[in-house]
Amino acid sequence: MARNVGHEKQRSEDVRVRPRQLGSVLRYDVPASLVVFLVAVPLSLGIALASGAPIVAGLIAAVVGGVVGGLLGGAPLQVSGPAAGLTVVMAETINQFGWVVTCAITVGAGLLQVLFGLSRVARVALAISPAIVHGMLAGIGVTLVLGQLHIVLGGTPQSSAIDNIVALPGQIVSHHDTAAFLGILTIAILLLWARLPAAVRKVPGPLAAITVVTVLATVFGMSAERVDLPGDVLALDLVPQLPAGGWFDFGVAVLTIALIASVETLLSAVAVDRLHTGPRANLNRELVGQGVANMTSGALGGLPVTGVIVRSSTNVSVGGRTRASAVLHGLWILLFTVALAGLIESIPLATLGGLLVYVGAKLVDIKHIRQVLKHGDLPLYLVTLVGVVAVDLLSGVLMGIALSLALMLRRMMWSGIHAEGDGQQRRVVIEGALTFLSVPRLSTVLNSLPGRSTVTLELVVDYLDHAAFECLSGWQQAHERAGGTVVVDEIGHPWFARGKSDSPIVRKGQAKPPLPRWLASWSEWMAKDFGVEIPDQRTGPLRRGTSEFQARTAPLVQETLSKLAAGQEPHTLFITCADARIVPNVITTSGPGDLFTVRNVGNLVPQRQGEFAGEDSSVGAAIEYAVSFLGVREVVVCGHSSCGAMQALSGDAPGGLPSLSQWLRHGEPSLRRHAAQAAVTLDGREPETPGDRLALHNVLQQLEHLRRYPMIARAESQGELHLTGMYFDVGNAQVYLFDAETGAFVPAGAERVVKTG
Repeated sequence: MARNVGHEKQRSEDVRVRPRQLGSVLRYDVPASLVVFLVAVPLSLGIALASGAPIVAGLIAAVVGGVVGGLLGGAPLQVSGPAAGLTVVMAETINQFGWVVTCAITVGAGLLQVLFGLSRVARVALAISPAIVHGMLAGIGVTLVLGQLHIVLGGTPQSSAIDNIVALPGQIVSHHDTAAFLGILTIAILLLWARLPAAVRKVPGPLAAITVVTVLATVFGMSAERVDLPGDVLALDLVPQLPAGGWFDFGVAVLTIALIASVETLLSAVAVDRLHTGPRANLNRELVGQGVANMTSGALGGLPVTGVIVRSSTNVSVGGRTRASAVLHGLWILLFTVALAGLIESIPLATLGGLLVYVGAKLVDIKHIRQVLKHGDLPLYLVTLVGVVAVDLLSGVLMGIALSLALMLRRMMWSGIHAEGDGQQRRVVIEGALTFLSVPRLSTVLNSLPGRSTVTLELVVDYLDHAAFECLSGWQQAHERAGGTVVVDEIGHPWFARGKSDSPIVRKGQAKPPLPRWLASWSEWMAKDFGVEIPDQRTGPLRRGTSEFQARTAPLVQETLSKLAAGQEPHTLFITCADARIVPNVITTSGPGDLFTVRNVGNLVPQRQGEFAGEDSSVGAAIEYAVSFLGVREVVVCGHSSCGAMQALSGDAPGGLPSLSQWLRHGEPSLRRHAAQAAVTLDGREPETPGDRLALHNVLQQLEHLRRYPMIARAESQGELHLTGMYFDVGNAQVYLFDAETGAFVPAGAERVVKTG
C-alpha cells in the first residue's frame, strides 16, 4: 500500500510539473525553434546542392535530424541536420555509387553509429586531436569554396579540388552572366550582415541574404537556374539499394561516413555543453540517436545528419531550454516544405552557391588556427587540410592521424643529451626517454669526452631501454679502465643504479620512490646516490649541496627571487627551535619571501618585562621589525617533539654549557605553567614523554610572552594580527595547531577556526 501511495504521489507531482514544462516550452523553446528553422532551411538546401544530391534530400535530412535526433539523442540542446562537414565525402560517394546506393550507405552508417553508442565507445572518438578535426573542417571548407565559386561565376565545378584550382583563373576572366551577380551579391550581404545593428541581426544572415537576392531576382525577372523540387514532395517512394559489387568500397564508405558524422556530432555536443549550464550531454545516447536518425534519413532518401554547431549554438543563444526546440524546428521545416514549395523553387542556385562559399570560408576559422598554433600542432592541421583538398577527406584524416602518432612517438622517445664543462671536469646531462633511437647521439657525446677525465653522468630519464643501458654501461666500464672517473647522478627512478654490475632495475616497483633532494637530508641522498658515508660528511656536504642548488634549483627559483630582490613582504613571523630536524618552509609549504623566521634553542620568547628582561634583545628586535615595519599578519610559535631544550629544562641538561644554561632561564615560566595547569593534549591524547608534554605548555607560554609586547597587543586587539600555536611531531611528520575552543592541539587540516584565545 505504501508503494501505491508513493506512485500516486509521484503521478500527482508529474501533473503539477507538466503545466510548468509546457509554459517553458511556449516561452523559450517555440521562439528558439523558429529562429533555428530560419537558419536551417537555406543551409540544408545549399548543402544538398554542394553534395550533388537531390535538393529535397537536404530538407528530408533537416526534418529527420530535428525530429528523430532531437527525440532520441543524448544532447538536449543540440540541433541535428545535414552538415557542411560531409559535403565533400558525400559528393565523392554519390559520384562513385549513385544516389540510391548512397542512401543505403547512409542507412549502414546509421546502424554503425547505433552500435558505437551501444558499445559505449563515444568518448574514444574524442581522442582524435582537435588539430586534425579543425584541419579536416578547414579542408572541407576550402574544397567547398573552390567548387562553389564555379557555380557563383556561372560555370560548372570540376571533379576534384585540384581541377577546380586549375580551372578557376579561366572561370574568373570569362564572361559572367546574371548568376554571377546574384552569387556575389549573396556573399556581399553575408559579409556585411555582421556589421549591421543588433536589432537587424536578429534576422539570421543566411535567411536575409537568400530572401533579398531571391526577391530581387524575381522582381526584376532575372534569368538564372532555380531550385528544382519534385512535383510531390511527400512522395517518398525511394528505396535504398545495395550495390551489385564493390563491397569493400561500399564498406569503406559506410565506415567513413559513420566516423566523420560521429566525430562531428560528438565535438559539437561537447562544444554546446560549454555554452549552457543545463543538463550535460550523454554522448553514447547521442550516438544512438544520431544513428537512428541516419537510418531513417537514408531510408527516406535524405542526406546523412550530424550534430551541427551553427544550429546548436543558435538554439542556445536565442534561449532554447529543452529538446523541444530541436524537434519543433524539424516540424517547421516539414510544414514549410509542404506548404511553401513554390517559394523554395524561386531560389536561384547561384544564391545557394554564394551561401556555400561563405559557409566554406567560415570553416577555415582563424581562432582555431591560433589555438592550434599555441599548442604546437600546426603541422597536424596543415597536413590534414592539404590531404583533404589534394586527395580526399578520408586520406587527409588518415594522414593527420599518422603524423600525430609519429609526433607522439617522437615526444615520448625524445631525449636531450648534452655535455658541459671543460678540461678534466665534465658533466653529461641526459633527459627524457633514453632508448635505442638515442644511442647514436649518446655514443657520440660520450666518446667525445677526454680520457682520464672525471665525468658526472646526470640522468633525469623517464625510461631507459636495453640498448641505451648497454651503451652507458659499456662506456662507463671502458672510461674507468682508461683511468677516468664516472659519477652517476640519477634523479628519479634508479634505472642505471647498478650499471657497473650490468643489472638493470627495469620495473619501478623494484625500488622505493625517490625522495626529492630538497626534502631529504644531504647525508641521505649523498650516501644513496654517491656512496658517501655519513662519517665522511664533516666538510663536503655543504659544497655538494650548493652545487646541487646551482645546477637544479636556482634555474627554477631565479624568476621568483628576482621579484624579491628589492625587498621582502612576508606574511608570517615564524618562531621555532634551532633543531636541525625542523624545516619551516617544508612543514608550511611556503617559499622564498613567505616567512620571516626566528630560530633559537627551545623556540623561546624572552619576556618583555619581569625577570631576565633585557638579557637577549635579538628576538625582541626581530619581533619589532616583523610586526611594526614589515607588517606581518600572523605570528607562529612552533615547538616540536624530542626537543633537547625541553629535556634540559626538565633536568636533563648537559654539563659544561654555561651559555645554554643562561638562555634556558627564559623557559622557566613554561616549567611553572606545566606544573600548575592541566595537561595539554595532542588530538585528545597526552604525549608519552615529559619533554613532549612540556613542549606543548612551552608553545602556549611563549604566546603569552608575545602578548606582552605592546605592538603585538595593539595589532591583535585591532584584528590586524593573529597568533598561532604550532607543534610538529617529528617521528610521525604530523603538524598540529592549537585550537582555543577545545584547549588542545589538533591535526592540521582537521582544525576548525584556529585561535589562540
